[in-house]
Amino acid sequence: MKKILTASTNPVVIETVRSACKTYAAYFSAEVFGATEPVISYIKYEIPEIKVLDYTSKEIRCEEILDAIKGDAWLHYGGIIAVCSGTRQVEVLEELKDNNMIAILTVQNFKTHFSRVLRILWQNQQFLFNRGMQDIIGGMENGSFNCSNDPIDIRFYTNFLVSYLYNTNRISADDRYKLQMTLMEFLTNALEHGNLGITYEEKTKWLASGRDILQLISVRNKDPKYKDRRIHISYTIGKSKSTFTIKDDGKGFNWRKYIEANVNEDFHGRGISLSRDLVQRVSYNEAGNQVSFELPTIRNQVNTIPGIMEPFATIEYKNKDIVCRENEVSSDLYFIVSGRFAVYVGKKLAAVLTPNDMFIGEMAFLLNERRTATVLAVGDCRLIKVPKTAFLTLIRKNPHYGIFLSKMLAQRLQRQTKNSIELQKRLSAIENLDVLD
Repeated sequence: MKKILTASTNPVVIETVRSACKTYAAYFSAEVFGATEPVISYIKYEIPEIKVLDYTSKEIRCEEILDAIKGDAWLHYGGIIAVCSGTRQVEVLEELKDNNMIAILTVQNFKTHFSRVLRILWQNQQFLFNRGMQDIIGGMENGSFNCSNDPIDIRFYTNFLVSYLYNTNRISADDRYKLQMTLMEFLTNALEHGNLGITYEEKTKWLASGRDILQLISVRNKDPKYKDRRIHISYTIGKSKSTFTIKDDGKGFNWRKYIEANVNEDFHGRGISLSRDLVQRVSYNEAGNQVSFELPTIRNQVNTIPGIMEPFATIEYKNKDIVCRENEVSSDLYFIVSGRFAVYVGKKLAAVLTPNDMFIGEMAFLLNERRTATVLAVGDCRLIKVPKTAFLTLIRKNPHYGIFLSKMLAQRLQRQTKNSIELQKRLSAIENLDVLD
């Protein structure tokens, strides 16, 4: 069950969260706090994926909470829904371009849309996890989903994909920005110009009159001609690259005109041209209602090193260098920076570890026992070696890291138990077939 942390004293916000959580009681529960310190403490110790920060509650210092989340981006990532007093405050928060914020809403919009937001979260739970707790099989993933003609949906699906690729070490920090910008650009175009048929001239005239584009989108969405159209998003996350395709239900547009156009500050259609500089192999279908692009996928390396590891030196290993030997007495913990590591137990290969496994030697570290396996580098690799006494000192100062490590190991054990049960079922089925034969 996912916990929705809500920092608010506003009865409307609190009731909206609790009511929506009741609808999805099997998947979400509300945890409400009316003061800043308990919120920060809860974030550190529970590491909730979704956080509602109510900027209308004067008792809550939302900026301080946001700073605490940013204090360790490796641990406390994403999933912030900001609630604002009005459109001006929404604009201020939008200007921050904070990757942690998946939605910024006025109180009225929050009341109207939050239940639907939870539905989107429920439908896309594979994107909600803590770093190091994912279960990726085979290194390749495919998926797709349909997006309604609502800017809120666009921001949500964009943040889902970007955060997922970043937190599974598929993209770098720079590529995180590039993917965010490109998805927002293409999805916005699919919404405004594709599904809702808003022309460049219409948008220019509307904005010149001082009106908000969201108002025009709202008007068009009420038109039966447009309201049932959808945006179709598909992705393939591969070992060397990730491919994304966005298709709308509109009749298309002359995309060549915008790609070849001169880019200037007054040209609000410049995003198409700029996106080609951010990602690779941008291509349209002939009609212009479908666009695809690629982004390189990093392999076997972390995209960011947690702050708690920064005081320690990085050690480089060459192919077949030994990290530790089975039965030797040592309890240092190793954080995997890059490369692959072969784990041998009794001269038999037991596993291959990568940065997604995060640590080497956690069993000896926690149990204070001899090494249970021999670990060798496969190719060029890098590790951060953390002495046990030093790491324990850091955990005393940052106890949420100890909780995180415990949760990660518990989830690994849960996965191993599940896999063992499945394997036992298969073996039993084979044995039954032998008996029948």
